[in-house]
Amino acid sequence: MPNASNPPQFETFELIGDGPIARIRLNRPEKRNTMTPAFWRELPEAVMALSDAGETRVLILEAQGTVFSAGMDISVFTDPNALTTDTASAREAFMTAALALQDAFTAFERARFPVIASVQGPCVGGAVDMICAADMRFGTSDAWLRIEETNIGMFADVGTLQRLPGLIPEGIARELAYTGDTLSPERAEKLGLYNAVFDTPEALDAHVDAIAEKIASKAPLTINGTKRSFLYARDHTVADSLEHAMTLQASLWSPEDILEAMTARGEKRDGVFKPLNPVKRMGRG
Repeated sequence: MPNASNPPQFETFELIGDGPIARIRLNRPEKRNTMTPAFWRELPEAVMALSDAGETRVLILEAQGTVFSAGMDISVFTDPNALTTDTASAREAFMTAALALQDAFTAFERARFPVIASVQGPCVGGAVDMICAADMRFGTSDAWLRIEETNIGMFADVGTLQRLPGLIPEGIARELAYTGDTLSPERAEKLGLYNAVFDTPEALDAHVDAIAEKIASKAPLTINGTKRSFLYARDHTVADSLEHAMTLQASLWSPEDILEAMTARGEKRDGVFKPLNPVKRMGRG
């Protein structure tokens, strides 16, 4: 099974394993890191491989070049076979294929570790869908955002309209979606969409690396349970979420991790924790 220390190769991004911290780096800067058809297949494959291997504790999503991502590649819109909707059956097939696009970003939420979006430069269209599925977002001072779908005669359908209203006030999310206007990084930070904004890519990288290292130093089961609880609470009532938290706590309770965490605190050092067990999926090596 692929793992963080022996990552497979991909066409549309670079997967970098660095101990407990892994990186997916968009590496088509000459094409503004747009999302080709291959991207939508490769992204969930890479995230699932890291998640199943159990070694990764944090995933950083980043990009090369001056544009984080300009969203969907033009080749997606010029494929006549992919966009056929002239019959009911063709529309059903279109819908099914579109659901797979949604799953590509939902892979971030299904991962057993947090995902940090490190946004260097503009973030447009499908890229907004993508970073909304991350656990947190940091940007540079030129990392503006735009729901571009509104400006090209369609509405965003891969997660922005579903996730963004939970990250910023709903009225502002609606304003951005209805107008297709640009959201400045300064305003994005004030609204809480960006955890922080930095003047230079170097400052962004240093801060994101520090956050990732701090998360990676914690017990993986603790971080996993915390992420699961956040996601469940987002979509359920407080009462249901409290009950879910107790069930989850009973499942993940680890006296070994608790003892190590308390001992490490007393000795003023990072704890030493076991990685998550690999997931063995039926039919996979």
